[in-house]
Amino acid sequence: MTATTIQEKFAASGAHLEEYRGAETPSSFGDAAGEFRALLEGCAIFDMSWQAKLVLSGEDRVRWLNGMVTNNIRDLAPGHGVYSFLLNAQGRIQGDMVAYNRGDYLLVTTDREQAPAITATFDRYIIMDDVEVGDISDKLAAVGIAGPKAREVLSSAGIDVASLAPGQLVDTVWHDAGISVARSVRPQMDGYEIWLAAENVEKAWDALVLAGARPAGSDALELYRMVRGVPRFGVDLRERDLPQETGQEYALNFAKGCYIGQEIVERIRSRAILHRTFVGFEVEGEPPVPGTKVQVNHKNAGEMTSAARVPFPSGERTLALGYAHREIAVPGTVVQIGEQSATVRALPFA
Repeated sequence: MTATTIQEKFAASGAHLEEYRGAETPSSFGDAAGEFRALLEGCAIFDMSWQAKLVLSGEDRVRWLNGMVTNNIRDLAPGHGVYSFLLNAQGRIQGDMVAYNRGDYLLVTTDREQAPAITATFDRYIIMDDVEVGDISDKLAAVGIAGPKAREVLSSAGIDVASLAPGQLVDTVWHDAGISVARSVRPQMDGYEIWLAAENVEKAWDALVLAGARPAGSDALELYRMVRGVPRFGVDLRERDLPQETGQEYALNFAKGCYIGQEIVERIRSRAILHRTFVGFEVEGEPPVPGTKVQVNHKNAGEMTSAARVPFPSGERTLALGYAHREIAVPGTVVQIGEQSATVRALPFA
């Protein structure tokens, strides 16, 4: 894998590089606990080399993508994006993505490890449609910034995002460089993405660090997304899961018309036949192995999908994400995860 300039900078500074979501990126800058706390209490900046960017062009692009994914692309205003699932005909999740209306094209962002399968599915369903899919992942770099002081840090660096609504993006010129700034579409993860040419990434990174952002690696990001209760595709979102089971209702639109898997999604909604749901667990002891069954009275009642020992400022806690049968998915319910006692918690974790 060829390292980019910013990755060479990371390596030279002592950051540990690892594979994450399909790309080589820093796992830590030497203090994952401190990096996590910056996300929790201050402001952190992180490499997003793992983000794939697909451009959909052609006259049929909006109608066609609207018939492919779970959210409303048809009525998406220019400069706005929505989070969506890609399903199969049985309503099972095949991938997740954010689609932005960029005027004369649509921009789809996802993880690099998902991009080949999503692109292959797109290609399979483009039949007589005027739609072309292009991959610009290596042409448009991205850095992320998040935490309660993110807006303040961006402002100090000369990037005004005060008027940006969730899911909205703006194109601007910063220090003679063209950049796009997008605010997160996920309500649990209120942060920002900055898209720019690769040759300008180092300048932007240094300016944001100087303005008060702390560099954070993927280890801290994983802790943060767990605490915020955000499922990750390939970890918490699997190809056997149904959309409503994940609790990500903002990925679904029930008034947009037909799309692949829509019949199953509508049947679950209209008949109220959801059997399990995505929840948090607080576990006694060390993190259980992902896939460990959740039990009540020695009967299987769900499974755990991810877990970690989380270094909160008030002390460490073992937290986990997973699925539980609806009758036990009530905060405060005591369960067993393997040999360990655990308690169901509301998401995001307090």
